[in-house]
Amino acid sequence: MKTLHTAALLALLMPVLAQAGTASNTLQVQATVISSCQVAGTSLNFGNSIDPLATATPLDATSTLSVVCTNTTPYTVALNAGANAGGASNFGARTMKSGTQTLGYQLYLDSGRSTVWGDGTASSSTSAGTGTGSTQTLTLYGRLPSLANVVPGAYTDTVTVTVSY
Repeated sequence: MKTLHTAALLALLMPVLAQAGTASNTLQVQATVISSCQVAGTSLNFGNSIDPLATATPLDATSTLSVVCTNTTPYTVALNAGANAGGASNFGARTMKSGTQTLGYQLYLDSGRSTVWGDGTASSSTSAGTGTGSTQTLTLYGRLPSLANVVPGAYTDTVTVTVSY
């Protein structure tokens, strides 16, 4: 019996060989990136002391729009006719006002000032591009076609810029 006891005790003291095992599975890692665009612009200023008797017309000026769209996102930039035109697509009547006085102007896509920048209606065009994730600069070309009979004053208008993507 002593041998049986000793054998049992030795069995308890011997290290038990455990078999190592593994298990595996998969999990999903997700992120949804959306298309996005932002736009900002600088004021278009034809000048702060225009002398209509000494200034040749047409009088031209430029400003810039900065567009940032996510990489590979196609976009279109449209301008409305301004707050004083009598309608969002009335591009032929773009007007700055000083009180009740008006001063006509136009906005163009090109330096030759031949393509009216608008919303794609009423013989106007839009500017299209593809986002890079970095700022893209667009030049806005403005023109005062005439200063004849203009009344002195500070003339302004507000144009809405819309980026569709």
